[in-house]
Amino acid sequence: MLSNIRVILVGTSHPGNIGSTARAMKTMGLSTLYLAEPRCEVDGQSIALAAGASDILKHLVKVDSLQEAIADCSLVIATSARSRTLDWPMLEPREAGQKLVTEGITGPVAIVFGRENHGLTNEELQQCTYHVAIPANPEYSSLNLAQAVQIICYETRVAHLAQMEAPQAVEEYPLSADLERFFVHLESTLSSTGFIIKNHPGQVMTKLRRMFSRARIESQEMNILRGILTSIDKVVGNKQK
Repeated sequence: MLSNIRVILVGTSHPGNIGSTARAMKTMGLSTLYLAEPRCEVDGQSIALAAGASDILKHLVKVDSLQEAIADCSLVIATSARSRTLDWPMLEPREAGQKLVTEGITGPVAIVFGRENHGLTNEELQQCTYHVAIPANPEYSSLNLAQAVQIICYETRVAHLAQMEAPQAVEEYPLSADLERFFVHLESTLSSTGFIIKNHPGQVMTKLRRMFSRARIESQEMNILRGILTSIDKVVGNKQK
């Protein structure tokens, strides 16, 4: 199950942080590392700071975008400071660990960490199911990347040990790629009915994404919604699939 939990670093620019991340992961039993849009390569410093976790570096996966890294994941949690401009469903680190472990039983899930200097973009944050904020000292909340990874990986291990003692049932949720196709379909249908005005889209889709993330629709529920959209398309003559 722990092998299904994917740690994703987006836009990492310091090789040492990749090695330190690998070390933080291995101490907690996680092994699957993805680099999305990396701005540096794994080098000698990475291997030195991995301190015995070079096997994780050897098998890491590089991709061109966050969207590619999470396409087959049913749960994606982004690490982020609480934002007043993007009010997304938030988790505490312990809740994040519990969800990663529970849903990681059935398939890939991901925890996403942003760039060292400015984190994740709003567009990237909107691709994630939940956001998690580490409740650090508000007077000095400067965690480096590997420290943040260590905290979330620790909470994941705590949840894993608890799951082994008391297994829980898991619902089936749509993969990230399927959810993106649903949002494309939804926007197309709402545009064809005139609900979304092309030249004045406003924040409708952002608010709808937030609503569905908060509701956490299951796979069967999404299929029903896709069917509803298709029936509307037939009436208005929209050919979106």
